[in-house]
Amino acid sequence: MSVHIAAKKGEIAKTVLQPGDPLRAKFIADNYLSEVKLVSKTRNVYYYTGLYKGKEISVGASGMGIPSIGIYSYELYSEFDVETIIRIGTCGAYTDDLKLFDVLNVENAASESTYAKFAWGIEGEIIGNQGKSFQKINETAREFSLNIKPVNIHTSDIFYRKDPAIPAVAKKYNCPAVEMEAFALFANAKYLGKNASTILTVSDIIPTREQISADQRETALRKMMELALETGLKL
Repeated sequence: MSVHIAAKKGEIAKTVLQPGDPLRAKFIADNYLSEVKLVSKTRNVYYYTGLYKGKEISVGASGMGIPSIGIYSYELYSEFDVETIIRIGTCGAYTDDLKLFDVLNVENAASESTYAKFAWGIEGEIIGNQGKSFQKINETAREFSLNIKPVNIHTSDIFYRKDPAIPAVAKKYNCPAVEMEAFALFANAKYLGKNASTILTVSDIIPTREQISADQRETALRKMMELALETGLKL
């Protein structure tokens, strides 16, 4: 069984929402799910399973960065028979063409990371979302009149860097924003034949140094959370 997730077989739903932060997972479970059960708390990385409008959904954290989500998403897919993971996170915009609170649906993730190559023999710098969940997110957004933007994203291993210039891989693939997990999630899903998508809220505008305050985040991220939950009803 899983080394990092202590749930028993059958305690995690076929669809999992995966924020980076364990406390964000707890927030979703507390505010949106009914009949909730805490099924794993190994390393204080919380996983919950409950009902959203009658459908079983699980939510649990990925941690930060490619190595962390690489572990958690792989174990969810391979040990718990999860079919779909929707990552819900934040990102920094490389351009002020994006605005704070914009919601992005990631079409492709580009990265300098060697994760996909050395884990699964997947060559190349860019990997697309996997399966049907990306399109279901777009459909759900239209139903609720939500303005979301399909984009390519830069998945970086680096949060702090000496050179402030936009990295070459982000320019090459026209990535307007950066985060740290989608590339590994998509690689795992591609290798295992699973569904994977990523919804992001713009929390920082890098060139102007604008950012969502800590007090604003709870309200700001609700749109993304609700979009992911409503999409989960279709999967």
